[in-house]
Amino acid sequence: MESKLLIAFYGDDFTGSTDALDFLGRAGIKTVLFIDPPSREQLDRYQGLQAIGVAGMTRAMSPEKMEQELRPAFQALKELNPRHVHYKVCSTFDSSPTVGSIGRAIEVGAAVFNSKFVPLLVAAPALGRHCVFGNLFAKMGIGSDGAIFRLDRHPSMSRHPVTPADESDLRLHLSRQTVKKVGLIDILQLEKEVPETREAVEKLLTEGNEVVLFDGLYQSQLKTIGAVIDSFADAGQTLFSVGSSGVEMALSDFWRASGSIAGKSEWDLLPCDTPLLVVSGSCSPVSSRQIAYALEAGFKEIALDTVRLAIEDDPTKLLEQYAAEATALITAGFDVIIHSSTGNDDKRVIETDGVFRDKGLPKSETSRLYGTALGTIAKRVAEQTTLQRIIIAGGDTSSYAARAMGIEAVEMIAPLAPGAPLCKAHAPGSAIDGKEVNFKGGQVGKEDYFVSAKGRA
Repeated sequence: MESKLLIAFYGDDFTGSTDALDFLGRAGIKTVLFIDPPSREQLDRYQGLQAIGVAGMTRAMSPEKMEQELRPAFQALKELNPRHVHYKVCSTFDSSPTVGSIGRAIEVGAAVFNSKFVPLLVAAPALGRHCVFGNLFAKMGIGSDGAIFRLDRHPSMSRHPVTPADESDLRLHLSRQTVKKVGLIDILQLEKEVPETREAVEKLLTEGNEVVLFDGLYQSQLKTIGAVIDSFADAGQTLFSVGSSGVEMALSDFWRASGSIAGKSEWDLLPCDTPLLVVSGSCSPVSSRQIAYALEAGFKEIALDTVRLAIEDDPTKLLEQYAAEATALITAGFDVIIHSSTGNDDKRVIETDGVFRDKGLPKSETSRLYGTALGTIAKRVAEQTTLQRIIIAGGDTSSYAARAMGIEAVEMIAPLAPGAPLCKAHAPGSAIDGKEVNFKGGQVGKEDYFVSAKGRA
Protein backbone atom coordinates (compact mmCIF):
# COMPACT_ATOMS: atom_id res chain seq x y z
CA MET A 1 0.00 0.00 0.00
CA GLU A 2 1.38 3.39 -0.98
CA SER A 3 1.48 6.16 1.59
CA LYS A 4 2.17 9.87 1.34
CA LEU A 5 3.15 10.01 5.00
CA LEU A 6 6.80 10.83 5.55
CA ILE A 7 6.60 10.04 9.24
CA ALA A 8 4.17 8.94 11.94
CA PHE A 9 5.16 9.38 15.57
CA TYR A 10 3.81 8.10 18.86
CA GLY A 11 4.55 10.40 21.80
CA ASP A 12 4.88 9.10 25.33
CA ASP A 13 2.90 12.11 26.61
CA PHE A 14 1.03 15.08 25.20
CA THR A 15 3.62 17.82 25.60
CA GLY A 16 6.26 15.55 24.10
CA SER A 17 3.95 14.97 21.17
CA THR A 18 3.32 18.67 20.57
CA ASP A 19 7.10 19.09 20.68
CA ALA A 20 7.42 16.81 17.64
CA LEU A 21 4.43 18.53 16.03
CA ASP A 22 6.17 21.88 16.47
CA PHE A 23 9.35 20.95 14.63
CA LEU A 24 7.53 19.20 11.79
CA GLY A 25 5.29 22.25 11.43
CA ARG A 26 8.26 24.63 11.43
CA ALA A 27 9.73 22.54 8.60
CA GLY A 28 6.57 23.08 6.56
CA ILE A 29 5.39 19.47 6.91
CA LYS A 30 1.58 19.30 7.17
CA THR A 31 0.99 17.46 10.44
CA VAL A 32 -1.98 16.61 12.67
CA LEU A 33 -1.62 15.21 16.18
CA PHE A 34 -4.31 12.73 17.31
CA ILE A 35 -5.19 11.36 20.74
CA ASP A 36 -5.56 7.81 19.38
CA PRO A 37 -4.24 6.14 16.22
CA PRO A 38 -6.45 7.57 13.46
CA SER A 39 -8.58 5.56 11.07
CA ARG A 40 -8.37 6.06 7.32
CA GLU A 41 -11.69 7.93 7.55
CA GLN A 42 -10.26 10.35 10.10
CA LEU A 43 -7.19 10.96 7.95
CA ASP A 44 -9.38 11.74 4.96
CA ARG A 45 -10.76 14.78 6.82
CA TYR A 46 -7.36 16.44 6.66
CA GLN A 47 -6.15 17.22 3.17
CA GLY A 48 -2.49 17.18 2.20
CA LEU A 49 -1.22 15.37 5.30
CA GLN A 50 2.47 14.51 5.24
CA ALA A 51 2.84 13.44 8.87
CA ILE A 52 0.70 12.39 11.82
CA GLY A 53 1.28 11.94 15.50
CA VAL A 54 -0.44 10.07 18.32
CA ALA A 55 -0.27 11.57 21.80
CA GLY A 56 0.02 8.68 24.21
CA MET A 57 0.40 8.31 27.97
CA THR A 58 3.09 5.64 28.20
CA ARG A 59 5.55 7.86 30.04
CA ALA A 60 3.55 7.25 33.23
CA MET A 61 2.88 3.51 32.66
CA SER A 62 4.45 0.29 33.88
CA PRO A 63 6.30 -1.78 31.24
CA GLU A 64 3.44 -4.29 31.14
CA LYS A 65 0.80 -1.60 30.52
CA MET A 66 3.10 0.05 27.99
CA GLU A 67 3.26 -3.15 25.96
CA GLN A 68 -0.52 -3.54 26.02
CA GLU A 69 -0.84 0.04 24.74
CA LEU A 70 2.03 0.15 22.26
CA ARG A 71 1.67 -3.13 20.40
CA PRO A 72 -1.74 -2.31 18.82
CA ALA A 73 -0.78 1.37 18.40
CA PHE A 74 2.41 0.52 16.52
CA GLN A 75 0.53 -2.03 14.42
CA ALA A 76 -2.06 0.63 13.50
CA LEU A 77 0.70 3.04 12.45
CA LYS A 78 2.45 0.30 10.48
CA GLU A 79 -0.72 -0.28 8.46
CA LEU A 80 -0.59 3.37 7.33
CA ASN A 81 2.77 2.52 5.72
CA PRO A 82 4.68 5.71 6.50
CA ARG A 83 8.37 5.97 5.62
CA HIS A 84 9.26 6.36 9.30
CA VAL A 85 7.60 5.57 12.63
CA HIS A 86 9.13 7.31 15.62
CA TYR A 87 8.52 6.57 19.30
CA LYS A 88 8.88 10.06 20.73
CA VAL A 89 10.35 10.37 24.22
CA CYS A 90 11.23 13.35 26.39
CA SER A 91 14.53 15.03 25.52
CA THR A 92 15.64 14.37 29.10
CA PHE A 93 14.98 10.63 28.58
CA ASP A 94 12.50 10.43 31.49
CA SER A 95 12.11 6.70 32.19
CA SER A 96 12.97 3.90 34.58
CA PRO A 97 12.74 0.10 34.64
CA THR A 98 9.30 0.41 36.29
CA VAL A 99 7.81 3.62 34.81
CA GLY A 100 7.85 4.73 31.17
CA SER A 101 10.48 2.16 30.18
CA ILE A 102 12.03 3.27 26.90
CA GLY A 103 13.73 -0.11 26.76
CA ARG A 104 10.37 -1.87 26.66
CA ALA A 105 9.14 0.51 23.93
CA ILE A 106 12.24 -0.34 21.87
CA GLU A 107 11.58 -4.06 22.26
CA VAL A 108 7.92 -3.78 21.24
CA GLY A 109 8.66 -1.52 18.28
CA ALA A 110 11.51 -3.68 17.03
CA ALA A 111 9.20 -6.72 17.08
CA VAL A 112 6.25 -5.03 15.35
CA PHE A 113 8.37 -3.45 12.62
CA ASN A 114 10.77 -6.38 12.28
CA SER A 115 13.62 -3.90 12.63
CA LYS A 116 17.16 -4.64 11.52
CA PHE A 117 18.13 -2.13 14.21
CA VAL A 118 16.60 0.82 16.05
CA PRO A 119 18.16 4.28 15.60
CA LEU A 120 18.17 6.26 18.86
CA LEU A 121 18.60 10.04 18.83
CA VAL A 122 17.99 12.06 22.00
CA ALA A 123 20.13 15.14 21.32
CA ALA A 124 18.12 18.22 20.37
CA PRO A 125 20.51 21.20 20.38
CA ALA A 126 17.69 23.65 19.60
CA LEU A 127 16.15 22.64 22.93
CA GLY A 128 19.43 22.74 24.85
CA ARG A 129 19.84 18.95 24.82
CA HIS A 130 23.29 17.65 23.87
CA CYS A 131 24.66 14.10 23.78
CA VAL A 132 28.44 13.68 23.91
CA PHE A 133 30.10 10.24 23.95
CA GLY A 134 26.78 8.78 24.99
CA ASN A 135 26.23 11.16 27.91
CA LEU A 136 23.21 13.47 27.91
CA PHE A 137 23.48 17.12 28.95
CA ALA A 138 20.48 19.42 29.38
CA LYS A 139 19.96 23.13 29.71
CA MET A 140 18.01 24.33 32.74
CA GLY A 141 14.81 25.15 30.88
CA ILE A 142 13.93 25.15 27.18
CA GLY A 143 13.97 28.48 25.38
CA SER A 144 15.70 30.04 28.38
CA ASP A 145 19.21 31.26 29.12
CA GLY A 146 19.79 28.55 31.73
CA ALA A 147 23.08 26.75 32.37
CA ILE A 148 23.75 23.28 30.94
CA PHE A 149 24.18 20.32 33.30
CA ARG A 150 25.05 16.67 32.93
CA LEU A 151 21.71 14.91 33.32
CA ASP A 152 22.46 13.21 36.64
CA ARG A 153 23.50 16.58 38.09
CA HIS A 154 20.65 18.58 36.59
CA PRO A 155 18.89 20.62 39.33
CA SER A 156 15.45 19.63 38.06
CA MET A 157 15.80 16.25 36.33
CA SER A 158 17.92 14.70 39.09
CA ARG A 159 14.97 15.50 41.38
CA HIS A 160 12.15 14.49 39.04
CA PRO A 161 9.24 13.33 41.26
CA VAL A 162 8.65 10.07 39.34
CA THR A 163 11.77 9.23 37.29
CA PRO A 164 14.76 11.06 38.82
CA ALA A 165 17.87 10.95 36.61
CA ASP A 166 20.80 9.19 38.29
CA GLU A 167 22.75 8.16 35.15
CA SER A 168 23.76 10.40 32.24
CA ASP A 169 25.22 7.67 30.00
CA LEU A 170 22.18 6.65 27.97
CA ARG A 171 23.67 3.24 27.19
CA LEU A 172 23.92 2.43 30.89
CA HIS A 173 20.50 3.96 31.51
CA LEU A 174 18.97 1.71 28.85
CA SER A 175 20.82 -1.38 30.08
CA ARG A 176 18.52 -1.33 33.12
CA GLN A 177 15.48 -1.51 30.85
CA THR A 178 16.42 -3.88 28.02
CA VAL A 179 18.96 -6.57 27.18
CA LYS A 180 19.36 -5.21 23.65
CA LYS A 181 22.95 -4.18 22.93
CA VAL A 182 23.43 -0.45 22.30
CA GLY A 183 26.18 0.88 20.01
CA LEU A 184 27.28 4.51 19.65
CA ILE A 185 27.96 6.87 16.76
CA ASP A 186 29.91 9.57 18.58
CA ILE A 187 30.48 13.23 17.76
CA LEU A 188 33.84 12.51 16.16
CA GLN A 189 32.23 10.12 13.67
CA LEU A 190 29.57 12.74 12.89
CA GLU A 191 32.27 15.06 11.56
CA LYS A 192 32.82 12.64 8.69
CA GLU A 193 30.85 12.32 5.46
CA VAL A 194 27.46 10.58 5.37
CA PRO A 195 28.69 7.41 3.54
CA GLU A 196 31.43 6.90 6.16
CA THR A 197 28.97 7.37 9.01
CA ARG A 198 26.55 4.92 7.44
CA GLU A 199 29.41 2.41 7.15
CA ALA A 200 30.12 2.95 10.85
CA VAL A 201 26.50 2.07 11.60
CA GLU A 202 26.77 -1.07 9.48
CA LYS A 203 29.92 -2.05 11.40
CA LEU A 204 28.09 -1.66 14.70
CA LEU A 205 25.36 -3.95 13.41
CA THR A 206 27.88 -6.66 12.44
CA GLU A 207 29.15 -6.44 16.03
CA GLY A 208 25.71 -7.42 17.33
CA ASN A 209 24.33 -4.01 18.27
CA GLU A 210 20.55 -3.83 17.98
CA VAL A 211 20.18 -0.18 18.96
CA VAL A 212 22.42 2.60 17.61
CA LEU A 213 22.65 5.77 19.70
CA PHE A 214 23.67 8.93 17.85
CA ASP A 215 25.52 11.70 19.68
CA GLY A 216 24.65 15.29 18.85
CA LEU A 217 26.32 18.46 20.05
CA TYR A 218 25.56 21.03 17.34
CA GLN A 219 22.40 21.63 15.32
CA SER A 220 24.46 21.35 12.12
CA GLN A 221 25.17 17.69 12.90
CA LEU A 222 21.49 16.76 12.72
CA LYS A 223 21.38 16.91 8.92
CA THR A 224 24.08 14.22 8.76
CA ILE A 225 22.19 12.10 11.28
CA GLY A 226 18.96 12.57 9.33
CA ALA A 227 20.64 11.51 6.09
CA VAL A 228 22.05 8.37 7.72
CA ILE A 229 18.79 7.38 9.40
CA ASP A 230 16.72 8.04 6.27
CA SER A 231 19.09 5.92 4.18
CA PHE A 232 17.92 2.85 6.13
CA ALA A 233 14.24 3.46 5.29
CA ASP A 234 13.65 1.12 2.37
CA ALA A 235 10.65 1.30 0.03
CA GLY A 236 7.76 -0.60 1.59
CA GLN A 237 9.64 -1.17 4.85
CA THR A 238 8.88 1.38 7.57
CA LEU A 239 11.90 2.30 9.71
CA PHE A 240 11.21 2.39 13.45
CA SER A 241 13.26 4.82 15.56
CA VAL A 242 13.24 6.13 19.12
CA GLY A 243 14.25 9.49 20.54
CA SER A 244 13.38 13.10 21.21
CA SER A 245 12.10 15.61 18.67
CA GLY A 246 15.73 15.58 17.49
CA VAL A 247 14.49 12.80 15.17
CA GLU A 248 12.01 15.18 13.52
CA MET A 249 14.65 17.92 13.38
CA ALA A 250 17.26 15.62 11.85
CA LEU A 251 14.96 14.16 9.20
CA SER A 252 13.40 17.50 8.25
CA ASP A 253 16.85 19.15 8.03
CA PHE A 254 17.93 16.40 5.63
CA TRP A 255 14.68 16.45 3.63
CA ARG A 256 14.87 20.22 3.31
CA ALA A 257 18.53 20.10 2.18
CA SER A 258 17.71 17.40 -0.38
CA GLY A 259 14.75 19.36 -1.75
CA SER A 260 12.10 16.87 -0.59
CA ILE A 261 10.26 19.55 1.43
CA ALA A 262 10.15 23.34 1.53
CA GLY A 263 10.31 24.85 5.01
CA LYS A 264 7.82 27.44 6.25
CA SER A 265 9.60 30.50 7.58
CA GLU A 266 6.79 32.89 8.61
CA TRP A 267 4.17 32.39 11.29
CA ASP A 268 1.81 34.93 12.79
CA LEU A 269 1.06 34.75 16.52
CA LEU A 270 -2.14 36.72 16.94
CA PRO A 271 -2.78 38.36 20.31
CA CYS A 272 -5.25 36.75 22.69
CA ASP A 273 -8.27 39.04 23.03
CA THR A 274 -9.70 37.35 26.14
CA PRO A 275 -8.20 36.53 29.51
CA LEU A 276 -5.78 33.61 29.51
CA LEU A 277 -6.35 30.39 31.44
CA VAL A 278 -3.30 28.43 32.58
CA VAL A 279 -3.67 25.00 34.22
CA SER A 280 -0.43 23.59 35.61
CA GLY A 281 0.32 20.12 36.95
CA SER A 282 4.07 20.69 36.82
CA CYS A 283 6.51 20.40 39.73
CA SER A 284 9.40 21.84 37.71
CA PRO A 285 11.33 24.80 39.16
CA VAL A 286 11.07 26.36 35.68
CA SER A 287 7.26 26.29 35.88
CA SER A 288 7.48 27.54 39.47
CA ARG A 289 9.36 30.66 38.36
CA GLN A 290 6.91 31.17 35.49
CA ILE A 291 3.97 31.03 37.89
CA ALA A 292 5.64 33.54 40.25
CA TYR A 293 6.40 35.89 37.34
CA ALA A 294 2.81 35.76 36.09
CA LEU A 295 1.38 36.43 39.55
CA GLU A 296 3.61 39.49 39.88
CA ALA A 297 2.27 40.61 36.48
CA GLY A 298 -1.32 40.49 37.73
CA PHE A 299 -2.50 36.93 37.09
CA LYS A 300 -4.82 35.49 39.72
CA GLU A 301 -4.11 32.05 41.16
CA ILE A 302 -6.21 29.12 42.30
CA ALA A 303 -4.22 26.56 44.29
CA LEU A 304 -5.75 23.09 44.12
CA ASP A 305 -6.20 21.28 47.43
CA THR A 306 -4.39 18.20 46.19
CA VAL A 307 -4.73 16.36 49.50
CA ARG A 308 -8.50 16.67 49.35
CA LEU A 309 -8.46 15.63 45.70
CA ALA A 310 -6.49 12.52 46.63
CA ILE A 311 -8.75 11.63 49.55
CA GLU A 312 -12.19 12.16 47.99
CA ASP A 313 -13.66 9.29 46.01
CA ASP A 314 -15.75 11.68 43.89
CA PRO A 315 -14.18 15.15 43.52
CA THR A 316 -16.90 16.44 41.16
CA LYS A 317 -18.22 19.07 43.59
CA LEU A 318 -14.74 20.30 44.39
CA LEU A 319 -13.85 20.64 40.71
CA GLU A 320 -17.09 22.56 40.10
CA GLN A 321 -16.10 24.98 42.86
CA TYR A 322 -12.72 25.59 41.27
CA ALA A 323 -14.33 26.04 37.84
CA ALA A 324 -16.82 28.53 39.26
CA GLU A 325 -14.03 30.52 40.93
CA ALA A 326 -12.00 30.59 37.71
CA THR A 327 -15.08 31.55 35.68
CA ALA A 328 -15.80 34.50 37.96
CA LEU A 329 -12.21 35.78 37.71
CA ILE A 330 -12.07 35.40 33.92
CA THR A 331 -15.47 37.07 33.53
CA ALA A 332 -14.07 39.97 35.59
CA GLY A 333 -11.20 40.26 33.09
CA PHE A 334 -8.38 38.54 35.00
CA ASP A 335 -5.86 36.04 33.62
CA VAL A 336 -5.95 32.91 35.80
CA ILE A 337 -3.46 30.21 36.80
CA ILE A 338 -4.75 27.01 38.42
CA HIS A 339 -1.93 24.85 39.80
CA SER A 340 -1.31 21.64 41.73
CA SER A 341 2.07 22.81 43.03
CA THR A 342 4.66 25.55 42.80
CA GLY A 343 7.61 23.14 42.82
CA ASN A 344 8.84 20.01 44.60
CA ASP A 345 9.18 21.95 47.86
CA ASP A 346 5.46 22.87 47.86
CA LYS A 347 4.01 21.29 51.02
CA ARG A 348 1.10 19.94 48.96
CA VAL A 349 3.51 17.62 47.14
CA ILE A 350 4.80 16.09 50.38
CA GLU A 351 1.36 15.78 51.97
CA THR A 352 -0.24 14.25 48.88
CA ASP A 353 2.63 11.78 48.54
CA GLY A 354 1.75 10.61 52.05
CA VAL A 355 -1.89 10.06 51.08
CA PHE A 356 -0.87 7.99 48.07
CA ARG A 357 1.52 5.91 50.16
CA ASP A 358 -1.24 5.22 52.68
CA LYS A 359 -3.52 4.11 49.86
CA GLY A 360 -0.80 1.88 48.42
CA LEU A 361 -0.83 3.78 45.12
CA PRO A 362 2.28 4.63 43.05
CA LYS A 363 3.41 8.25 42.85
CA SER A 364 2.85 8.14 39.09
CA GLU A 365 -0.90 8.02 39.84
CA THR A 366 -0.71 11.75 40.61
CA SER A 367 -0.42 12.37 36.86
CA ARG A 368 -3.85 10.88 36.28
CA LEU A 369 -5.38 12.63 39.28
CA TYR A 370 -4.08 16.14 38.56
CA GLY A 371 -4.29 15.91 34.78
CA THR A 372 -7.91 14.76 34.82
CA ALA A 373 -8.83 17.41 37.41
CA LEU A 374 -7.16 20.26 35.51
CA GLY A 375 -8.63 19.17 32.17
CA THR A 376 -12.11 18.87 33.68
CA ILE A 377 -11.87 22.36 35.18
CA ALA A 378 -10.60 23.87 31.91
CA LYS A 379 -13.45 22.30 29.94
CA ARG A 380 -16.03 23.57 32.43
CA VAL A 381 -14.58 27.11 32.34
CA ALA A 382 -14.66 27.05 28.53
CA GLU A 383 -18.36 26.15 28.68
CA GLN A 384 -19.14 29.21 30.80
CA THR A 385 -16.88 31.90 29.29
CA THR A 386 -15.68 33.26 25.95
CA LEU A 387 -12.22 31.85 26.68
CA GLN A 388 -9.99 31.87 23.58
CA ARG A 389 -6.59 30.46 24.67
CA ILE A 390 -5.63 27.83 27.26
CA ILE A 391 -2.15 26.75 28.38
CA ILE A 392 -1.66 23.29 29.87
CA ALA A 393 1.67 22.94 31.69
CA GLY A 394 3.23 19.67 32.83
CA GLY A 395 4.43 16.73 30.77
CA ASP A 396 3.22 13.90 33.00
CA THR A 397 -0.27 15.37 33.49
CA SER A 398 -0.89 16.70 29.98
CA SER A 399 -2.17 13.51 28.36
CA TYR A 400 -4.87 13.09 30.99
CA ALA A 401 -5.81 16.77 30.78
CA ALA A 402 -6.22 16.58 27.00
CA ARG A 403 -8.53 13.58 27.29
CA ALA A 404 -10.60 15.22 30.02
CA MET A 405 -11.00 18.25 27.74
CA GLY A 406 -12.41 16.02 25.01
CA ILE A 407 -9.63 16.72 22.51
CA GLU A 408 -9.46 14.38 19.50
CA ALA A 409 -6.66 16.12 17.58
CA VAL A 410 -4.67 19.37 17.38
CA GLU A 411 -3.05 21.33 14.55
CA MET A 412 -0.24 23.86 14.89
CA ILE A 413 -1.20 27.53 14.50
CA ALA A 414 2.05 29.25 15.42
CA PRO A 415 5.24 28.73 17.48
CA LEU A 416 5.32 29.99 21.06
CA ALA A 417 8.56 28.45 22.36
CA PRO A 418 10.76 25.68 20.95
CA GLY A 419 8.83 22.44 21.34
CA ALA A 420 5.56 24.04 22.49
CA PRO A 421 3.43 25.35 19.60
CA LEU A 422 0.11 27.13 19.82
CA CYS A 423 -2.51 24.79 18.36
CA LYS A 424 -6.14 24.66 17.30
CA ALA A 425 -8.08 21.98 19.18
CA HIS A 426 -10.42 19.57 17.43
CA ALA A 427 -12.76 18.40 20.19
CA PRO A 428 -16.15 17.34 18.77
CA GLY A 429 -18.96 17.83 21.27
CA SER A 430 -16.76 19.75 23.72
CA ALA A 431 -16.57 23.47 24.49
CA ILE A 432 -12.84 23.14 23.80
CA ASP A 433 -13.51 22.57 20.08
CA GLY A 434 -11.87 25.33 18.04
CA LYS A 435 -10.09 26.84 21.05
CA GLU A 436 -6.39 27.73 20.99
CA VAL A 437 -4.41 25.37 23.20
CA ASN A 438 -0.75 25.24 24.16
CA PHE A 439 0.70 22.17 25.86
CA LYS A 440 4.09 22.84 27.42
CA GLY A 441 6.45 20.63 29.36
CA GLY A 442 7.65 21.71 32.77
CA GLN A 443 11.12 22.60 31.44
CA VAL A 444 9.85 24.78 28.58
CA GLY A 445 10.08 28.54 28.35
CA LYS A 446 11.48 31.67 29.91
CA GLU A 447 10.19 33.19 33.13
CA ASP A 448 7.72 35.41 31.27
CA TYR A 449 6.23 32.46 29.34
CA PHE A 450 2.63 32.81 30.52
CA VAL A 451 2.63 36.59 30.12
CA SER A 452 4.19 36.53 26.63
CA ALA A 453 1.86 33.69 25.57
CA LYS A 454 -0.90 36.27 25.32
CA GLY A 455 0.86 37.53 22.19
CA ARG A 456 0.76 41.19 23.13
CA ALA A 457 3.62 43.66 22.92
